[in-house]
Amino acid sequence: MTKAARVLVIGSANMDFTVAVSRLPAEGETITGGRFYVSHGGKGANQAVAARRLGAEVCFVGCVGQDPQGDQVAEQLRAEGIPTDGLIPVEDAATGVALIVVDTEGRNQIAVASGANLSLQPGRAREHDSLVAWAQVLLCQLEIPLPTVEWALTAGRERGILTILNPAPAQQLPDALFPLVDCLTPNAVEAETLTGVAVNGPEPAAQAAQRLLARGVRRVIVTLGTQGVLFCDGTSALHFPAFPVDAVDTTGAGDAFNGALAVGLAAGGRWEEALPLANAAAALACTRRGAQTSFPLRAEVEAFMRRLKH
Repeated sequence: MTKAARVLVIGSANMDFTVAVSRLPAEGETITGGRFYVSHGGKGANQAVAARRLGAEVCFVGCVGQDPQGDQVAEQLRAEGIPTDGLIPVEDAATGVALIVVDTEGRNQIAVASGANLSLQPGRAREHDSLVAWAQVLLCQLEIPLPTVEWALTAGRERGILTILNPAPAQQLPDALFPLVDCLTPNAVEAETLTGVAVNGPEPAAQAAQRLLARGVRRVIVTLGTQGVLFCDGTSALHFPAFPVDAVDTTGAGDAFNGALAVGLAAGGRWEEALPLANAAAALACTRRGAQTSFPLRAEVEAFMRRLKH
């Protein structure tokens, strides 16, 4: 990566309210004795911060409410060095909120009130069209309206920049969306949702990837947690193992991966270098609580990778 790396993220911004408990509750069960903390989240803002901490120039387009939470989102982005020109305050919705429960092994349950994120319609996003021309990599997720995702990917394709779609949260997608995607990054659940293949390891991940490639995606990266990631481009399938860590909270790990992947590929980076970088960033994020609070700096990721090579 060079200093010229430029990443545009179009997506969601939330405030996260998390309770850390001994174990995840069953249906109808109350777990007491937890620890509460507030942090910044939303897949879009998360991936923007993750990319910025790895040294890229980052712009973000998203919607927040005209409320204290929206002010906090803007303040956090500015603190990270991300311009807020693309952060759109809306009058008729509150800033998005995520309610998260996480256990001692890092597993989580998440419920989201989307709020202002659903106000990011194509017309609003199109006002920041100049940022698409500025970017080297465009990164989207699915916590904003699908028509906006389709507009963004189309705009990126028209300008010849690399488009990455993280298809999260898991949902079905229209056929027209797939040919607009240079790189699709589902996890196992999302890959199964999109293809019907039960993904529990590299081999079924490859089967799911082939189905997605057949729908028009240029490349597929299936993230498999502790089993690493599988990269497929129609001619080869490459497995990249995960970096072993003691996980305390997996919240945001996928966002750390996608943000790092975008950074690694910006300015012409190679897949063989970008994927280990993304794996390392995701692994380090699992060792810390929260989403954005867990994302590592570039120097931390590089030092981590050097230690594991020796």
